[in-house]
Amino acid sequence: MLQISSLNTYYGDSHILQGVDLAIAPGTAVGLLGRNGMGKTTLIRSLMGYVPAASGKVAWQGRDVTGCPPERMARLGIGYVPEGRGIFPNLSVRENLVMSARRGPTGRKDWTYERVLDTFPRLAERLDNGGNQLSGGEQQMLSIGRALMTNPDLMILDEATEGLAPLIVAEIWKVIARIGTTGISTLIVDRNYHAVLSHTDSAVVLEKGQVVAGGSSADLLAQPETLARYLGV
Repeated sequence: MLQISSLNTYYGDSHILQGVDLAIAPGTAVGLLGRNGMGKTTLIRSLMGYVPAASGKVAWQGRDVTGCPPERMARLGIGYVPEGRGIFPNLSVRENLVMSARRGPTGRKDWTYERVLDTFPRLAERLDNGGNQLSGGEQQMLSIGRALMTNPDLMILDEATEGLAPLIVAEIWKVIARIGTTGISTLIVDRNYHAVLSHTDSAVVLEKGQVVAGGSSADLLAQPETLARYLGV
């Protein structure tokens, strides 16, 4: 579904991504691991078109989409839940959701307004509240729900549980697991490597902008020395 090949990205003179390769097959969940500042968010922003790649290739379902703008990537079927949530604070919960609603690229409309509210009952209780009137956990639910309303083929979740209370974190992971059962592929970034590896089929580890480890999530969980070396755990 998604194939990233030899991707190089710079911020000014800083060479952030150095020949990164990543592949996501249909219906699979992939984890993206690494300490802070290792290039995880830059990789996501590069594939989504927010940051221009200096070289390399991003292919979506066999088509070269390197350098396509973010709105084009979204229309192709990629739902993005950014670090920091990115909701519209001046719009109500209802407006945030409805403005995102559309059929997927193949016409699929599995994720409706009603289904999102059924998945996130807290949002149903706050439909008229502005985005800036929600708690951090509710804002994260809204960000995920808004992405689901686009009926994507791939969901990218960048630090979806960051800064949330433990009970909310557990709820978010349950939703992420449920998304995976609906056939939507996922790319998951989170500091809790154990949770990521427990909810994914495979994973890659970034160190200073390079892929230094990868494979099945089960195999990586069985390599505590590797995880300790690259993740500092």
